[in-house]
Amino acid sequence: MAEQDGVRGAAGGEFAHKSVLLEETIEMLQVRPDGIYLDGTLGGGGHSLAVAEKLDAAAGGRLIGIDQDEEAIRAATERLEPVSDRVTILRDNYENAADRLLELGVSAVDGILLDLGVSSRQFDSAERGFSYRMEGPLDMRMDQRQTLTAEEILNTWSEEEIIHVLRNYGEEKFAPQIARRIVQEREERPIRTTSELNDLIDRAIPARIRARDASHPARKTYQALRIACNRELDVLEKALEEFSQLLSPGGRFAVITFHSLEDRMVKQTFRTWENPCICPPDFPVCTCGRKPLGKVITRKPIIPSTEETENNRRARSAKLRVFERNQA
Repeated sequence: MAEQDGVRGAAGGEFAHKSVLLEETIEMLQVRPDGIYLDGTLGGGGHSLAVAEKLDAAAGGRLIGIDQDEEAIRAATERLEPVSDRVTILRDNYENAADRLLELGVSAVDGILLDLGVSSRQFDSAERGFSYRMEGPLDMRMDQRQTLTAEEILNTWSEEEIIHVLRNYGEEKFAPQIARRIVQEREERPIRTTSELNDLIDRAIPARIRARDASHPARKTYQALRIACNRELDVLEKALEEFSQLLSPGGRFAVITFHSLEDRMVKQTFRTWENPCICPPDFPVCTCGRKPLGKVITRKPIIPSTEETENNRRARSAKLRVFERNQA
């Protein structure tokens, strides 16, 4: 969720909000005035507001927004106040969305939106520890009610576990060197701040590599730690499985991703829903009996326009993929 523009948030300052691929997402969702829609990553409420403005409360139109971040809940509640007659806001992880909807008496929805990643407000709050560009504690929790932090991962997980995290969640080719440096450093003193982590990553990656790579040397490590801390890929995998059954006939599922691991998972899942057959390719007819759930609307992902990326640099890596469930 790359966001910026101005809803007052917690801890002073603003909950910046500029929703990525906003017009494209709303167009793809094909919002009906009497439909029920789920925004599983509410953030500052930009996408939800655009959906809710198309709904008719009298006709049963409803938007249910979920987020695990307390600051996001506050900001979205304020932003969505003008359409509060058709909006329900819940604080939870979207992996629990199906159960929470059942509590509300909702067994199916006409559209689902996931805008994955970290909001600009989270990135720009030094105390949250998401950014390698600011001095702060190594927190990285999206839900501050949870106990696991990036600091705990760095100081208590084994070297092998840290290598696994950096390789699998950050695609960091220098994972063994960085993990070894982390273990050596914490034997002397705990690693507690972003600057301490940045310094040891600098020392772990060869200078010649850092010199020819335009990106920050800590970028992949921070991504990996954040994903591990918040179980992001596990949550997405669980949600994709459950949301496939949550969509009403003809309903659409739109997912905005910001890195290749998420995008790959969404792409492969949507393809499997469209073509679930597991029969050998040389079989003349399908015998497994698996039926398509629907069709992929976006053969190639929708990406932000040049104008959008110029106005919002955090939109550059965004990709939107959309799936539509069969009418039958």
